[in-house]
Parts: sequence; C-alpha cells; structure tokens
Amino acid sequence: MDYKKKLTALVVITVLLALLFIFYDLSGNIGYILPRRVIKVTAIVLTGGAIAFATTIFMTITHNRILTPSILGLDSLYMLLQTIIIFIFGANSIVMMSSHINYLISIGIMVVFSLLLYRFLFKGEKNNIYFLLLIGMILGTFFSSFTDFMQVLIDPNEFTMAQDRMFASVNNVNTDLIYLSIVLVLFVGLYFMRFYKYLDVLALGKDQAVNLGVPYNYVVKRLLIIVAVLISIATALIGPIMFLGLLVVNLAYEFLKTFRHFYIIIGSMLISIIALLGGQFVVENIFTFQTTISVIINFVGGVYFIYLLLKENKSW
Repeated sequence: MDYKKKLTALVVITVLLALLFIFYDLSGNIGYILPRRVIKVTAIVLTGGAIAFATTIFMTITHNRILTPSILGLDSLYMLLQTIIIFIFGANSIVMMSSHINYLISIGIMVVFSLLLYRFLFKGEKNNIYFLLLIGMILGTFFSSFTDFMQVLIDPNEFTMAQDRMFASVNNVNTDLIYLSIVLVLFVGLYFMRFYKYLDVLALGKDQAVNLGVPYNYVVKRLLIIVAVLISIATALIGPIMFLGLLVVNLAYEFLKTFRHFYIIIGSMLISIIALLGGQFVVENIFTFQTTISVIINFVGGVYFIYLLLKENKSW
C-alpha cells in the first residue's frame, strides 16, 4: 500500500470516528447536545493536529524520536502560570474568569520563555540544541516543584481549581477559545510554509544541512517558535497530554515507512486525531467519565516509550 492509500485510509477512519462521536446515542435535546459535540470534535482536531505537528518538527530538529516538546518545560510552565495567577489574584479574578485573557497570557508567556531560552543559550557558538534540551528539562523540573510548593500554600478550594487544570479535559473547552485557536493555528500554518522545504534536509543532521546551504540557526529558531506556539495552544485549550506526540509521530513513521515530512506530518496529525477521538469516546461511553483521556494516553504512551527504549537497547 503506497502513501496516498495509507493516508486515505487514515482520513476515512478519522471521518468515521468523528461522525460516530457526534451522532452516537443522540437523543433528548438535540439542539443543545449536537453543537456541544461538534465543538468537542473541533477542539480534538485542533489539539491533536497541533501536538502532532509540533512534535514532528521537534523530533526533526533534535534528530531524536523519543524527545517531545514537553522536555522544554512548556507543560510545567503552563501549570506554574495557572498556579501563580490563582495564588496572587485568586480563583475568581478576572484573569481566571476571562478565558481569552488567561489564554493569551499563557500563550504569550510560553512563547517568550522559548525565545529567551533559545536566545540566551545560542549567544555563543559552542552551545547546541542538546544543551538547550538539558536546560529546558532542568527548568521544567524546577517549574513543577515550584508549582507543587505554591499549591500547598493556597486555599483548598482554589487548590481544587488548580488541580482541574492539570488534567486534559475535552469536556471543559470554552467555545470562545475555539475560534481564536483556529485563527492562531491557521496563522502558524501559513508562517510554517516558509520553512517546510528545509525539514527533509534538517533531518540529515546539522553539518549536512549547513553544507547544503540551509541557514541552520535562523531556521531552527523559527521552527522552535512554531513548536512553542502550537504546544501552547494545545495545552491552553484542553490541558497537558504528555505522551500523545511521542506516540502518534512514532506510529506515523512505523505505519508510513517514509522520512518525507509531507506524509509524516499529515499522517501523525490524522493518527493523533484518531487517538483523541477514540480515547474520548471510550472515556464517555465505556468508562462513563470514571477516568480522563490524559490517563489513558499517558498509560499507552508510557508503555510505548518503554518499548522504544528496549528496542533501541537491542540495536546496540
């Protein structure tokens, strides 16, 4: 089966799952239920597509298929921001109550953090992408620890609200954020088209890319900005999902058996949407909301991560 047939099969599965999710057991006040289900599917498509897109780019930049953008500490920074806002202004402040303000502040700070991290570490010629990842991992651990410390100090009711934001939830998506997210994703997609042609060359390695005329630092810096914006949108929209990107991008490589990024990006986005739609359907109709989709995906992703480590160990 060639790439086009495989991608067509993924598109068909995605559409069927979306229709199943929207119309399954549709009864009662259809005028109220149907729009809410469409909003959920739209949020899943945006989140799944953004995470898969960002992770594919990130793995190409780092030349490593077990690294995801979460290693930069963006997920931990998002949780720290929410906790700081609750700690300083309270759970009923305008920043927490206004989803637009909270959303834009979270995205803006995470993008600025990524830019400062990159700019600070790449001032000298000796620093490289792996040093950036090491610093990102250390800062992520620091953010996570500081978040736990602040959550111990806040009011128990506000602590509950902070805890709610630690888990991905498709059920609490704000309708207003969907339209803003669509605009941001489209804008990022258009900006990415300028750098798409470099991805296949970047996958060869830094030295090869530089020898082939790629302005390496210029391109990598802008691709990291794209990654930060996409992860920020996905995290702020439904919450952090740690292993989703690792899972879907590796499955796309295994399924499509190619290194051409045109197919990998589309394939990973479709697999990501299928995983989220299928996972959310299972959560709602089999587990009856006794668990969350992030728990299922992190469990499956964790098992797959161990499999990848054992597989790489055997290759040595």
